[in-house]
Amino acid sequence: MITQSTELHYLELTQLSALIKSRQISPVTVVQAQLDRIAAIDGNLGGYALVMADLALSQAKAAEADIAAGRYRGPLHGVPIAVKDLFWTKDIPTAAGMRIHQENCPTEDATVVRRLKEAGAILLGKLQLTEGAYSDHHPLITPPKNPWNADFWPGISSSGPGSATAAGLCYGALASDTGGSIRWPSAANGVTGLKPSWGRVSRHGVFELAASLDHVGLMARSAEDIAALLTIIAGGDPKDPTAIPDPVPNYMAAAGQGIRGVRIGVDTEWNSADVHPSTQQALSETMEVFRSLGAHITEVTFPDVQQAVADWYPICSVEAAVAHQTTYPARKSEYGPVLASVIEAGSSLSGIDYQKLLLRRLNFRGSVATFFSAVDLLLTPVHPFAPLSLDAIQTLGEQPELIARLQRYTCPFNLTGNPTITLPGGFTELGLPIGFQLVSAHLDEAMLLRAGTAFQTATSWHRRHPLV
Repeated sequence: MITQSTELHYLELTQLSALIKSRQISPVTVVQAQLDRIAAIDGNLGGYALVMADLALSQAKAAEADIAAGRYRGPLHGVPIAVKDLFWTKDIPTAAGMRIHQENCPTEDATVVRRLKEAGAILLGKLQLTEGAYSDHHPLITPPKNPWNADFWPGISSSGPGSATAAGLCYGALASDTGGSIRWPSAANGVTGLKPSWGRVSRHGVFELAASLDHVGLMARSAEDIAALLTIIAGGDPKDPTAIPDPVPNYMAAAGQGIRGVRIGVDTEWNSADVHPSTQQALSETMEVFRSLGAHITEVTFPDVQQAVADWYPICSVEAAVAHQTTYPARKSEYGPVLASVIEAGSSLSGIDYQKLLLRRLNFRGSVATFFSAVDLLLTPVHPFAPLSLDAIQTLGEQPELIARLQRYTCPFNLTGNPTITLPGGFTELGLPIGFQLVSAHLDEAMLLRAGTAFQTATSWHRRHPLV
């Protein structure tokens, strides 16, 4: 069930951008094709929470006129993208996967949405997500489906961005990641996902789950596409004091630099302990590709993550209780049971116990920072399982040890704030995608994009698409 298509809807963002810049294709034509495709297949797929057809066509006409007049703004001009429905969009509902926010119409755009618009990107619509960006969809919302196989997990919480990007319903998507929410859907749907360093991208106008764990990031078809998007959305923001004001590198230029001499650390024991053979095989083949590109593969021992994984949930729950204090418990009956239980857990934690969590987090963060003084990148799985069926994922809530296994390669890097990139790296015998993860030192997204672009120049996993 795999195609390697060159159809319009499966072009990479940067490929489409070149066609638009040279006026070989019109933004209006592209947007109308995207809207037609969404109308044809998203009713079954469920990636979109809201399609903004009139706005998208209006923006496309304006982009076409600007480009014809020589007012080209750059590689996003005229390119249709979509955003997870927790980013504010002025005068357009932002529900964050919650029934209580269905009529919430912000009075301004999120900073990242505004920056995309200013770069000329066209906003197709808002993409579905789990309730409040936690782990389960609200009981009254139909979850998006995995376009490779509807019986398998599309990932959480950026389920809509993963599904829509993989199915050719947008050329890139704004997403967020608090414990794995960009990486799991990217791996499950066979797309490229970047969780930048905490603070590299403004969180102003982004619905909060857990403030110190939330990362604003991206999903697209290639690392080069991610580089184009990140160059626009990254940077300081007066409306978000936690956004790092350091100059933003030219990520597109960095992406093409290759990785000869780059040191990639591999913790063989951590990467193989209770990890499915198909994932281990994909990692082994990935290492050989990186070696062929001139990288140095180095055996390392990563700091033990067991305590960090255990600490992620109570930290997240406390911060979620703060984020929801204006509506919970006042509107408790309108919450789904999973998000409600998280908020309850956070509300009951003592200040002393929370301080212990914070001190352990500081120690772990310091250990990881020291680790990256010896290597440039860390290679890991995204999760240890084979692709998860929906039947299997429904049992996770009853088996805490399985949740810890699911999170062991993802949530530690929300606690530390390190950037990560997820790349397609193979397929199972059932034709389902397998992804892997690279992690770098804080603020070294350029290294991730170099490695991702080099890998995707040498392989074609990211150019294979579901038959939808």
